[in-house]
Amino acid sequence: MRGDIDDYRALFLRGVPMMDTRAPIEFGKGAFPGAVNLPLMTDIERQKVGTCYKQQGQDAAIALGHKLVSGRTKAERIAAWADFARAHPDGCLYCFRGGLRSQIVQTWLKEEAGIAYPRVVGGYKAMRGFLLQTIEQAVAECRFVVLGGMTGTGKTEVLQQLANGLDLEAHANHRGSSFGKHATAQPAQIDFENRVAVDILKKRDAGLDRFVLEDESHAIGSCSVPLSLYEGMQGYPIVWLEDTLENRVERILRDYVIDLSAEFVQIHGQEQGGAQFGQRLRQSLDNIRRRLGGERHQRLAAIMDAALAEQARSGEVRAHRAWIEELLVEYYDPMYAYQRKAKGSRIVFAGDQRAVLDYFRADPPA
Repeated sequence: MRGDIDDYRALFLRGVPMMDTRAPIEFGKGAFPGAVNLPLMTDIERQKVGTCYKQQGQDAAIALGHKLVSGRTKAERIAAWADFARAHPDGCLYCFRGGLRSQIVQTWLKEEAGIAYPRVVGGYKAMRGFLLQTIEQAVAECRFVVLGGMTGTGKTEVLQQLANGLDLEAHANHRGSSFGKHATAQPAQIDFENRVAVDILKKRDAGLDRFVLEDESHAIGSCSVPLSLYEGMQGYPIVWLEDTLENRVERILRDYVIDLSAEFVQIHGQEQGGAQFGQRLRQSLDNIRRRLGGERHQRLAAIMDAALAEQARSGEVRAHRAWIEELLVEYYDPMYAYQRKAKGSRIVFAGDQRAVLDYFRADPPA
């Protein structure tokens, strides 16, 4: 791939390695899956050039940019770009609009390192527009089914077993509830949308035109479901997943205690990770204090504190089942029972995990 590129579909379907030459602040606001930020200018340099442009015009701004990125600084950046290009000979580079910054990087790579590297025509802005359009087209052209069910029934497990499952929570790095934060941060909103769009693009390219997604609120932690998709979810057919209370408690114990604790320990070490896990769990309960009511919150908090103390002392997690079961029965289940009743006319099938998987794999008309 040597010439400049305007086939955005091929870029994302093939997972082409991308060098993002925008400033770090731009990259942090949103980028594409797998893209690496190797900027032409730092945030401060970009700010200075932008101010110069406003005050003195384009020629003066370009001259300042060349002055700021020169000598050793220029050589170091070219070396980083060349390393990327050699490591990813099938890759490409882009800036915001596919204009001056990416052209400069492309020219310097050719002149100083002897590497002809393709530039994305239209840059980040054009690719971002393509991905947003991908979501809109899917909403307009494809069939969607919503997977509902009580908390802890294993909706994510079902999605992960379906070729046409869209796991929005995985793309948002959040489990979608008040307790849903992982030990690692969520992506920026734009990153989340881009991940969803690329997932849809690849699945549609594989011939899929019917998708299953979990019944989500508009917000999955700090990420918002794309508006057109969320609005569609308010009318899509629903398949309701069922499971026993005992199984649900065990699943939540695994996901929100055992696995989450392990995430924190892996990142921060045993002592600090364990402490941060306990803090996260308590904060999650505090977040719904008002809806629980003071007395119920106080009771659950005491049970949780005792369970965390036992876990820290012996590694035993069984005591967590008490607050999990009470939270399900007294708080989450009544809400979901109300939702099921309100959405009853849209429910086309209900059953346990095996039955629901069989239903989806049979691809019945919805």
